Amino acid sequence: MVATAQSHDTGACGDAVADTFIDCLERAKHVTLPFDYWLLTNALPKADVEEVANLPLPKPDGAIFTGRRESNNKLRVFFSPENQAKYPVCKRVAAGFDSQRVRAMIERETGAKLDGTKLRIEYCQDAPGFWLEPHTDIKVKKFTMLVYLIDDPELVLAGTDIHEGPPDFKYVGTAPYGKNLGVIFIPGTNTWHGVGHHPIAKDRRSIIINFVAPDWRDTFELCNP
Repeated sequence: MVATAQSHDTGACGDAVADTFIDCLERAKHVTLPFDYWLLTNALPKADVEEVANLPLPKPDGAIFTGRRESNNKLRVFFSPENQAKYPVCKRVAAGFDSQRVRAMIERETGAKLDGTKLRIEYCQDAPGFWLEPHTDIKVKKFTMLVYLIDDPELVLAGTDIHEGPPDFKYVGTAPYGKNLGVIFIPGTNTWHGVGHHPIAKDRRSIIINFVAPDWRDTFELCNP
């Protein structure tokens, strides 16, 4: 069968990514407070996580740290069709996550509603001083997953921070940062999270995988617009 964006078939190129992630999600640690989230190990095939971590992409030049990623929108990098054409690993990862069986697994294990959604993958290279204020994702994001890309003892507490909501935004804990570790949550009104309760002293690399509503405006960010 010919692969199309509409059918979400991967072809052979995404099979290992899909297999590895499905196994990862079956083993994930499900935490229920202060909201549902899942802690991941070995989220991607080892060879792929190494290749993604070492993509020859320039570091953001002139980034400013305001606690919001959108402050640096012009510097952000995505697994767009153009980058998938340049870097085969981007195509493999996108194909694996856009497969029907991965979508079905996510829906079954997390309760996310992915019908009609589109895949968006961002490649993040966060420099020392980076932080994100506690926030909830916008409503058009239907699924959020972060996969961390490098091992460094100084970054072990540089994962995604979990918070309670207003008025105090109490810090609850941090998803451990390390190569091929990650976290999933389903965006909602109580999914308060951020980065930087612990200072970021070294470069922090990760990918953010979202399934977004079909009316997502910035189509250049999508894997298959």
